[in-house]
Amino acid sequence: MNPVNYLYLSALLFTIGAAGVLVRRNAIVLFMCVELMLNASNLALVTFSRLHGTLDGQIIAFFTMVVAAAEVVVGLAIIVSIFRTRHSASVDDSNLMKL
Repeated sequence: MNPVNYLYLSALLFTIGAAGVLVRRNAIVLFMCVELMLNASNLALVTFSRLHGTLDGQIIAFFTMVVAAAEVVVGLAIIVSIFRTRHSASVDDSNLMKL
């Protein structure tokens, strides 16, 4: 398969994720869209790494996945805490963190 196809797929996935972040208001859907954008960037990194014959892009993609996993743990804990107090996962209703 041509590496350009992987880059097109990466751009499509990143666009879908960015549109989801801009359009949706549910916090869980926002996290899923951010994860989709991170996976799209990982696909592009691995594709460029494969084109150049090095492992640098794959190593960076691995560290990106580790950071994304930590982000999900912290983010879901915050969302669950807000949902327990507000009974809503909407981003518009989450002014709980304000003083």
